[in-house]
Amino acid sequence: MIVNYNTEDLTLQCVRSLLTHGIAAPEQICVVDNLSPDGSGQRLKSSLPAGVGLILSPRNGGFGAGVNIGVAALSTDLVLVLNPDTYFLVNQVPVIQRLFAQTPNLGVAGLKLINPDGTLQYSARRFYSLLDILVRRTPLGQLAPMRGLVNTHLLKRNWRGGPFQADWVMGTGFVVRRTAFDEVGRMDEGYFLYFEEVDLCARMWVKGWQVMAVPEVELVHEHQRHSQAGIWSTSGQTHLRSMVRFFTKFGVPWVRRPHRSKMKSAYLKWRRQVIEHGVGSRSDAQV
Repeated sequence: MIVNYNTEDLTLQCVRSLLTHGIAAPEQICVVDNLSPDGSGQRLKSSLPAGVGLILSPRNGGFGAGVNIGVAALSTDLVLVLNPDTYFLVNQVPVIQRLFAQTPNLGVAGLKLINPDGTLQYSARRFYSLLDILVRRTPLGQLAPMRGLVNTHLLKRNWRGGPFQADWVMGTGFVVRRTAFDEVGRMDEGYFLYFEEVDLCARMWVKGWQVMAVPEVELVHEHQRHSQAGIWSTSGQTHLRSMVRFFTKFGVPWVRRPHRSKMKSAYLKWRRQVIEHGVGSRSDAQV
């Protein structure tokens, strides 16, 4: 499934790659338009290949809300979630299907994201500490003592072999098991954009599901680095709000690398506050 927002041409390119390489039949593809103000949702009614599903959301609830709509509309146990600015060059998806069949507790598997020139985007990560964010977003990351911290966060050494465990994988391209997705409460719609996939993967680990990355399955990503804009930009402010929400839910430390067990304890405490004391919104009780 693909979430469209003002990206008609990219969405069509993504859909065509799925069809061209035999990754999915038209009736297995669902495009969700998040109330695109440029009218691309309406245009997709006629421009999408015959048989491809299209849902016009009556509101733009953010990326996570769009994913929830799309997953609910499909009937398969495994759902491939894609950004519209991605496309396949070959069909390597059966590798992931076999991995899910061989790993019953696998909840999410991330694809290997590459740039159009073939370079790697390091799309599987360790959970953040605030120091990780500071090092990655400032010139500190260029200092020799800090490069090891960056490399560890990006799991750079892990991409040389087969599938490996990751704390989280980027939402740009991943496969999710429906039973796991439903069990953890789907995507948290409290995030409008950014961190929603980090949150999903964190809840997978809390519930006993694995998260893995699969280097054998490549997906081209025409990366648009909106989250790298200045802190006072709209995207920068959205990124900051999402980061605060995630850190509040999972108790991420300032400097030490987060441990899943401690994040689980912090998350369960947050859940109790939501359910017992009415902290947060009604939707928070689901995630």
